[in-house]
Order: sequence, then C-alpha cells, then structure tokens
Amino acid sequence: MYKKILVPVDLADPNLAKPALDTAVTIANAEGGDIRLINVLPLTPVMLAEYVPPDFDAQQRRSAEEALTIVAKEIGLGEGRSTWVVRQGGIYQEILEEAKECDADLIVMSSHRVGVRTYFLGSVAGHVVRYANCSVMVVRR
Repeated sequence: MYKKILVPVDLADPNLAKPALDTAVTIANAEGGDIRLINVLPLTPVMLAEYVPPDFDAQQRRSAEEALTIVAKEIGLGEGRSTWVVRQGGIYQEILEEAKECDADLIVMSSHRVGVRTYFLGSVAGHVVRYANCSVMVVRR
C-alpha cells in the first residue's frame, strides 16, 4: 500500500526524527517500500549574508548531505531502498513539493508536543497534514 515513504529529518534535533524513522522502516519492511529522507535548509537572511562566508550555503548543504548519508545507512533498509535529498526554502513548502516530485504515498514525520506557540501559529506537521496530497502519519515521542 505504501511504496514511497517520505520522512523529513531535522538535523538540528536528530533524536526528534527517530520515532518517525522507526515507524517508516517498519512500514517499508512490511510493504516492500522505499524511504526518501528530506532535510530542508532555511534560506540565509539577506541581513546576514555579509557576515557569513561566500560559500556558506554550499557548506551547509554538504554537511546536511553527509548527515543524511549516515542516517540512511543507519536505518538499515538495504541498498537502493533509502534515498535522501536536501532542499532549501520554507520547511513545510519544500516537504510538500518533494512529496509531489517523488510521488510519495505516505509522509511519516515526528511532531513536538503542542505548545502555546504552535497552538496559535500552527506547526510544520500541521501544515503538512492540511496540505499534503498523500497520507500523513504524525508520530509523537
């Protein structure tokens, strides 16, 4: 049923993604599916551009790619069953765009505990749930 599973990974808090990764691996193994990991880098604010090295975005991308390579190996799905991508932009917009581009059947993502800030403003998981064209599973710690 779920052959293409997208899992957003926040590399600033890798432990947050662990429950979602474990769930996605379980589903992928049961269904014979593949997992695509995604990390979204924020855009560097124009105000900070003069204070960071000229290749700052490229450095950030390389670091994220290296980290996702490690995560993909650690989930242990086997050769060719886990891939990854690093995108840059708005977090939930890029997750939704990647889900469309890779034709995901399911997005599995972790969520923080609901707080006052996310209650009024909405969370990334909330936006993804509302606007995704595929099923979304939100896993809490």
